[in-house]
Amino acid sequence: MLILGFESSAKAASVALTSDGEVISQYFQKSGLTHSKTLLPMAEDLLKNAGLSLSDVDAFACAKGPGSFTGIRIGVSTVKGLCWGTGKNAVGVSTLEAMALSVPPAKDRIICGAMDARRNQVYNALFELSGDGSLVRLCEDRAISLEDLAAELKEMARPVYVIGDGAGLCCSFLEKEGIDAIMPPEEFRLQTAVGVCKAAEKHKAESAADLLPAYHRLSQAERERQEKLNSK
Repeated sequence: MLILGFESSAKAASVALTSDGEVISQYFQKSGLTHSKTLLPMAEDLLKNAGLSLSDVDAFACAKGPGSFTGIRIGVSTVKGLCWGTGKNAVGVSTLEAMALSVPPAKDRIICGAMDARRNQVYNALFELSGDGSLVRLCEDRAISLEDLAAELKEMARPVYVIGDGAGLCCSFLEKEGIDAIMPPEEFRLQTAVGVCKAAEKHKAESAADLLPAYHRLSQAERERQEKLNSK
């Protein structure tokens, strides 16, 4: 199965192409340009260099959240458009699961995905590796305070492997709380489209109409609106 995957949930953007789980190529960019300007040109170059076209792709995949509201919308919209234009199916995957699938093995450690959600929170999910090396999810994706995350990890009493664009912030806080926490180098820590493709292999494809973002909390505008309504 040939999958073209997009990752746009944070500052870095990437596109990857995999065939039955094997990575053919990946394009990674952290230039500061908006993802609406980079994703499709990256995909075009990637396919051209591989001698392929959009019609050769079996499914289009993207990180549907959590992450940057704008970035997620761009990724989801890009995949929807490609699916509608080619008649192919879409696969939306958890940003945190995709990250956990793309990092080096972390045996005997809890894999802690951490994306900066601001307001002293991180978007988080916890995973571990089973005996056969497969990834096991320990909790659902969520927005959680650093204090609550540290308290939960203390109860687990296991060393932690922190990944994601919020890993530095999270790891420093966990260390101050006396938790054995480490993180990999940046090239293994950030979200990538290869992880999106790997996660897509494990999930059922759906129609473009069914692909929806998963923000996991209200936007600032929605929070302010709710506060105004509650104050009346």
